[in-house]
Amino acid sequence: MTFGFASSAAASVTTGGGHSGHQARTLGPSEWAAAKIPLLRSPRELVGGLHSRHRPVPGTAVVAVLDPEERLVASASFARRAGHADGWEFRNALLAHLRRVIPHDLRRRTPVRTAALLYCREGDERWTEEDGAWMWGLRDACTLHGLRCGAYITLTEVGWQVLGEGRGGRRPHTHSVPADLAWAAEQDPVPTSTGGGAAAAMSRAAAR
Repeated sequence: MTFGFASSAAASVTTGGGHSGHQARTLGPSEWAAAKIPLLRSPRELVGGLHSRHRPVPGTAVVAVLDPEERLVASASFARRAGHADGWEFRNALLAHLRRVIPHDLRRRTPVRTAALLYCREGDERWTEEDGAWMWGLRDACTLHGLRCGAYITLTEVGWQVLGEGRGGRRPHTHSVPADLAWAAEQDPVPTSTGGGAAAAMSRAAAR
């Protein structure tokens, strides 16, 4: 597994000025690779479905819950609050939205459902410290909700990328027109929520 690296002003981890606590709230590429995140059988299908369902723009996070057969059973999207990239804050936002769309599995001895995260952002597919904070938040939120931690996927202007797997594609990307989801009406309904504006997105979701 290989990662590229890119700097991010919004995502940099400050080592001084009272922000040293943030250091423990991010996962580096080697730590993520060592976590042995389960591989997606069809990442292109998942990315396309989430893109069509939630129509993310840069700064939007989409968390998806998959059953053991990798079918989408619930999803939610919300806007990232402006400011320092903090895995603890990301964890709380992810956990709040998971609680809105699906019951926890904490009574199970072994998790059977998996949560994956699609994050739409500026830049390219290379790993940033902001990505590391989202990875930390996803892993912790899954633990607290009784889920397996699944893939972390970025969606940028150059396409999508499953970080840590080396799999990706050119479409969809941040400027893609979402595919038609008319077929979804014939399927079982999937619990879905979307967040409001960036300022309120970490605290509330509106039913879609």
